[in-house]
Amino acid sequence: MVGSEQLLGGCTVVEDRVRVVIAEDSVLLREGLTRLLTDRGHDVVAGVGDAEALIKTVEDLASRDELPDVVVADVRMPPTHTDEGVRAAVRLRKDYPAIGVLVLSQYVEEQYATELLAGSSRGVGYLLKDRVAEVREFVDAVVRVARGGTALDPEVVAQLLGRSRKQDVLAGLTPREREVLGLMAEGRTNSAVAKQLVVSDGAVEKHVSNIFLKLGLSPSDGDHRRVLAVLTYLRS
Repeated sequence: MVGSEQLLGGCTVVEDRVRVVIAEDSVLLREGLTRLLTDRGHDVVAGVGDAEALIKTVEDLASRDELPDVVVADVRMPPTHTDEGVRAAVRLRKDYPAIGVLVLSQYVEEQYATELLAGSSRGVGYLLKDRVAEVREFVDAVVRVARGGTALDPEVVAQLLGRSRKQDVLAGLTPREREVLGLMAEGRTNSAVAKQLVVSDGAVEKHVSNIFLKLGLSPSDGDHRRVLAVLTYLRS
């Protein structure tokens, strides 16, 4: 990833430029995603329409030592339009841990989200396709996943954490701490969480510390404690 500058709406926006491979069988959506990313200074190095082509493309790039920073893939792709996309995403996460993987889905599919989030907590995202319309948030999510961060759609978080509320692991969390955790899982910073909840940054920091403590996540886990907190729910 390298720095880039774009002039948008009369203002210069500086971002990290990332290399992206897009896998989406809808040509219209694939071209739209390509335009969104390239307009903001990112490099879409390939666009494909099925899971087999996605895997082959990444393998070819790897053979030339030109791995992308992130893959954006539809959950459902040809030939059966069931789970080819997420299966390819899981395989790529296993074979190429350095690549971020962001999957797009029409609906929240808990099984696929859980499978994708299993294992490493680095560079993973699950967004609903409606989120693409929020251009800034979508592009930010792509960059965050490319950097090794996490981007989970609020609806995905709501369903996954809603299911997990039945587990004893949540018994020690207050309603506010659960709310903070949900916003963290969407990839928001402490400042962004504070703004959303209309509280001070210090209050959010205290809630986050309490969440880590109650879930048994030690400081040695580093920055990934934010993701591990969510994964603790999913695996409980």
